[in-house]
Amino acid sequence: MGKKGKKEKKGRGAEKTAAKMEKKVSKRSRKEEEDLEALIAHFQTLDAKKTQVVETPCPPPSPRLNASLSAHPEKDELILFGGEYFNGQKAVVVPQGGGQVWIFGGEFASPDGEQFYHYKDLWVLHLATRTWEQVRSPGGPSGRSGHRMVAWKRQLILFGGFHESTRDYIYYNDVYAFNLDTFTWSKLSPSGTGPTPRSGCQMTVTPQGSIVIYGGYSKQRVKKDVDRGTQHADMFLLKSEEGGEGRWTWTRINPSGAKPSPRSGFSVAVAPNHQTLLFGGVCDEEEEESLQGDFLNDLYFYDAAKNRWFAGQLKGPKLEKRKRRRGKKVEPEGADKQESGGASTQAPLEVVREVVAEDGTVVTIKQVLSAPSPAGRPQSDEEDGPDEAESPTIEPSPRSNAMLAVKHGRLYLYGGMFEAGNRQVTLSDLYCLDLHKMEEWTALVEMDPETQEWLEETDSEEDSDAVEGAEGRGEDEEDEDSGEDSGEEGGEQHHPLVRPGEQFADYLPRTEQYWVQLARDATRPGAQEKSVLRAAHATARAFFDDSA
Repeated sequence: MGKKGKKEKKGRGAEKTAAKMEKKVSKRSRKEEEDLEALIAHFQTLDAKKTQVVETPCPPPSPRLNASLSAHPEKDELILFGGEYFNGQKAVVVPQGGGQVWIFGGEFASPDGEQFYHYKDLWVLHLATRTWEQVRSPGGPSGRSGHRMVAWKRQLILFGGFHESTRDYIYYNDVYAFNLDTFTWSKLSPSGTGPTPRSGCQMTVTPQGSIVIYGGYSKQRVKKDVDRGTQHADMFLLKSEEGGEGRWTWTRINPSGAKPSPRSGFSVAVAPNHQTLLFGGVCDEEEEESLQGDFLNDLYFYDAAKNRWFAGQLKGPKLEKRKRRRGKKVEPEGADKQESGGASTQAPLEVVREVVAEDGTVVTIKQVLSAPSPAGRPQSDEEDGPDEAESPTIEPSPRSNAMLAVKHGRLYLYGGMFEAGNRQVTLSDLYCLDLHKMEEWTALVEMDPETQEWLEETDSEEDSDAVEGAEGRGEDEEDEDSGEDSGEEGGEQHHPLVRPGEQFADYLPRTEQYWVQLARDATRPGAQEKSVLRAAHATARAFFDDSA
């Protein structure tokens, strides 16, 4: 009895500490949020003047991350809402009344990115009329962002998230339910041991009617002004007890199979076979005073019925689709025998070139140049041309916080971000993958490198020196490269050409994605993104100088 009493007392003490921390955070952040309320009230005044629903054709959305991308339940449409460019929202689609999109909470940052306002309002977008309605109901979750919400039967179930001010932060692991019939909130108190507080986790409903929570991110203060982040890789099952109205149970589960590596910022959607798919994210390598991230673009599937992870493997395009369909040309009899036995047959030429970045990273670029066809012999129409045989694989670049949606068995991926050193690039490209065929990605909207902007000027000397070193290499190194390039002129046609009169400052932003991908393919697996970027800039500079 004594031990049990101590445990209960210790548990109550932890609850009191958490409550004090939440009260402390709320008090300190109240003044900061009051400063932002005036700005938000201005936005609400402008929105109130909009009394008509107007639909106009528009270009693709601007670069963003942490938005919501949802498939319309009745029409062939994808709905993109919110997001952030410098510094989220969570949406759930409900198939009723012509379709509804429900939004709770989210975060608004001041223009300087130093202050944050966390919403705790609930909105519904009626897709039939394209109109917003604010649903006012007391007893809901506190203001937060990074939470997750799913539609479960006739309820919305919300879990986790975080609240942050300039001084403090707090992560949540509470669970709330919103009844879609009575429009009322209720806080759930599941039995069992549940997930620790976190944000940005996977939250999906299984075909069996349970809710899966996987992964997520949280941080804690280890000493003054020093925080340490945790990338969670555990999985829990939240299950409603049969016959118990509002009674839920937490169970920790350990799935088998090829599990994703620990990461944060991954994206989640539900496949046509009710499996949960996970894409990308970032694996942070955190030291006391520095943080480096390895961005990912891999794909995983979780089968709840088997409690097993599967790695998503693409089959690649079918070869017969890449062959030309025109008929063969008639050759003189015996011509093939004469040419195949002649000395004019040449083997493909392999050109190897090494480029050294400022930090010593060596990038080896290999190109196989097909031998010229013997005179008088046209290339067979049934053979793949060199462009077809060497066409690069199309796939989304490594990123975190991208938006996913599935419609008609196709996975759509939009935007996200990646980092290079202290710089952050927000993306606006759109890709599609047929989940039934699992052959290859299709780029629907490509990212224009000229629209990429860094969120702030880098203040890292190391980062600045790396860029300057890649752009201003010594004459001796250039002379060595020019000597190696003497036999490679035939392969340069595959690189983005330098436009007449174009300066390197204009050439690099226009072609940077190409050189980054080339450097990523050539460097060792697991290389840091910063090293890849340096090598890409060095390679681009070498090619630019040779072309000039």
